[in-house]
Amino acid sequence: MTDTLGFIGLGVMGRPMARNLLKRGFRLVVHSRSQGPVDELVAAGASAAASPADVASRAECIITMLPDGPDVERVLTSPDGLLSSVQPDSVIVDMSTIAPDTARRLAAAARTFGASMLDAPVSGGEIGAIDGSLSIMVGGDGRALERVRPVLEAMGHPERIVHIGDSGAGQICKACNQLVIGGTLAAVGEAFALAQKSGVDPARVRAALLGGFAASRVLEVHGERLIQKNFKPGFPARLYRKDLRIVMDALNDAQAPAPVTAIVQQLLTALIADGKDALDYSALGTVLTDLARVEAR
Repeated sequence: MTDTLGFIGLGVMGRPMARNLLKRGFRLVVHSRSQGPVDELVAAGASAAASPADVASRAECIITMLPDGPDVERVLTSPDGLLSSVQPDSVIVDMSTIAPDTARRLAAAARTFGASMLDAPVSGGEIGAIDGSLSIMVGGDGRALERVRPVLEAMGHPERIVHIGDSGAGQICKACNQLVIGGTLAAVGEAFALAQKSGVDPARVRAALLGGFAASRVLEVHGERLIQKNFKPGFPARLYRKDLRIVMDALNDAQAPAPVTAIVQQLLTALIADGKDALDYSALGTVLTDLARVEAR
C-alpha cells in the first residue's frame, strides 16, 4: 500500500490523529469541513484536498473521523464523495462512532467499487489521540486490517488494535465501551456524593480506590475532572448522547436488557436539559452530586 494516506475530519480527535501520522512519515492528504484545521495540517506537512473525491483519487488508504453516521454516509456517497473516485483495492477506515447497521451498509457499498471498508472506532479520548495510545476496535475484513495495521499503529497502542469480527463488529464493541464508561462514571459520581455528604474528602477517597479493585481509567481521569470541576470538553456531552442513542438501539436490536444504561441515559438527559451539552461528558457525574445536594469539589 502506498505511503500516501487520506484523512477526512480534523476535529478534536482527528487533528491530533492526523498529526501522529505525519510524525510517522506518512504523506497525508487532508480534507475537513472547517478550513482552519486543514491549514494547520498543511503547515505541518500535509497536502489539502478540495473534496472527499479528491482525497480518494490521491490515496489508497483513507481515514474518516466524523461526528455521526449521516456525516460518514455523506462523505462516502455524495456526488463528490469518496466512492465517486475510490481506487480499486483501496481501504477506507472509518474511525467514527456510528450505528453498526450503517457501518455494514457502507462497507457493502464500498465493496461494489472494489474497495474495502473497516469500521474502527476508538477509545482513549483526546489524550489518547494526542499521545497515540488509542484503543482501536476493528470490524471488517482481516486481510484489509493487516494491510493498514502500520497506519493504525501510528495512532493507537499496538496491543490495543483488536480485530473484533465482521463489518459492524467494531461498532458493537464501541457501544459496549460507551455502556461500561457510562455506568462507571455514574458510580463514581455516587461515590463522591456519598463521601462529601459524610464529610469525607472525595480526593482522598479517589486516591485510595485507585489502589484497589475499584480502580479504573474512568475513576483516574474523570474522577479527577469531577474533583477539579474541569469539564473543558475533550468529548462533549452532546456527542456522548449520540453514542448512547447508538447503544440503546443496539441493545434493542439484540433484545439485551440494560437497566443501568437506561438510567445513565436519563442522567445524561438531565445534564443536557440543564444547558450543559457543551461540557465534557464526565460532567454526568455532577448530576449525582446535585441530586445529593452537594457540589462536585
